[in-house]
Amino acid sequence: MSLESITENVDEAVSGFFEPIAAWLGEIVFYAVPVGGTDLPLIVAWLVVAGLVFTGWFGFLQLRKFRLAVDVVRGKYDDKDSAGEVNHFQALTAAVSGTVGLGNIAGVAVAVSIGGAGATFWMILCGLLGMATKFVEVTLGVKYREVHADGTVSGGPMHYLPKGLAERFGKNGKRFGKVLAVLASVMILFFGLFGGNLFQVNQSYAQLVSVTGGEDGAMGSSAGALFFGILVAALVGIVLLGGIRSIASVTSRLIPAMAGIYIAACLVVILVNVTAVPAAVGTIIEGAFNPEGVAGGVLGALIIGFQRAAFSNEAGLGSAPIAHSAVKTKHPASEGLVALLEPFIDTVVICTMTALTIVIANPASWGEARDGESIGGVTITSDAFETVLPWFPYVLTVAVLLFAISTVLTWGYYGLKAWTYLFGRSRASETVFKSLYTLLAVSGSLLTLQTLIDLADAVLFSLAVVNIIGLYLLAPVVKRELDTFLAYVRTRKAGGTGEDRNEERCEATV
Repeated sequence: MSLESITENVDEAVSGFFEPIAAWLGEIVFYAVPVGGTDLPLIVAWLVVAGLVFTGWFGFLQLRKFRLAVDVVRGKYDDKDSAGEVNHFQALTAAVSGTVGLGNIAGVAVAVSIGGAGATFWMILCGLLGMATKFVEVTLGVKYREVHADGTVSGGPMHYLPKGLAERFGKNGKRFGKVLAVLASVMILFFGLFGGNLFQVNQSYAQLVSVTGGEDGAMGSSAGALFFGILVAALVGIVLLGGIRSIASVTSRLIPAMAGIYIAACLVVILVNVTAVPAAVGTIIEGAFNPEGVAGGVLGALIIGFQRAAFSNEAGLGSAPIAHSAVKTKHPASEGLVALLEPFIDTVVICTMTALTIVIANPASWGEARDGESIGGVTITSDAFETVLPWFPYVLTVAVLLFAISTVLTWGYYGLKAWTYLFGRSRASETVFKSLYTLLAVSGSLLTLQTLIDLADAVLFSLAVVNIIGLYLLAPVVKRELDTFLAYVRTRKAGGTGEDRNEERCEATV
């Protein structure tokens, strides 16, 4: 039996088993209500409302303290003797690598095809709101993290939900938090294995095949797929063995490089068509408020833009606090401020650059997609770049590969932390997870498993419901942490040490 027939049989068997489950959960999680001629998924409203609430609660913190956040990333307020594994910049790049991915390239193209150019405006607005949510969840991640005896750190919703709710509401809060923590761990683990791993490898392999001659090309055979899967698995396995320090070391170099390459390419297209920029900006603004929009007018553009941003930056999902919790700091809110830069980088900068490039280049495939033809998002983005840079599909392939590998690495770390919360931190337990994760990376180039990927998406956004309930209940804790850090900053600026010897440490050593 050939490798192709084996993988086809596996795909069919898995789809047959999980399809009813994926359909059932998807209908619940992505349940939509008709609004103004289009459908609004309630999960998107849940995420956007959280952004609005936290933006108001903290007085537009993402705008007022943006410069301070940049100063913290630059190391201006570093605590050299703090517990933790990585610095602020490394924590940021590790977390960004989990959100910046194929969605920034393909997903944005789909958004401006369905919602029109105006979806870009609402995407930016949602990204700005998500900055406040990200600040809240990451501050809690550092506040309630666990620093182990070997110096490694564990954090995330599986830690701050039970500890924070127990601290605020006693025994009942602890019981409720434990239930939420187990649910969060299962959801993070499931998405890490299939959405953050298998899907990324699968899509990056598909792009590689497309630029190497398709199914008849060098990489189109089952042998090529197997080689690619093994290569990615080996790279991921080697880095995972080093833990967050190794991942952060790689992503702190990889993220700036790949973001720089991609943004530079966008700027080339924009500068070549610089005379079209004012009209493109006008099209985006007009499309945001034009009742004759592509899908449901103003509300259609708004919903599509919000959905793309929410799915891209993951603000409120509880994943990013896992990476940020490893930071070296005594002040949880310092890393919360660093984290609010994530949605800005991911959505306001990279997603917007993709959208602007497509609108300015106006490739034929974008027009066909707006007319209802089924055209892949990567194809539209690639065609936009190709109008100026005929060789760009090859550069785009490199970008897709780098984005995908960085996402696989970060979600490997997230999945490991969820796994060890559920099954313990023993060497044997960690080895089992790392082996399973690398094997799935190999299979990602061979199997489609679309049903499992759809199920993983539904599971991940279920996590937003669990996580945001906790964020609302613990917001007063975040407010106190912010006040403490701002007092520390004022003292540092006044020439003091900024240290309060009676200050309660944010780490719990176990």
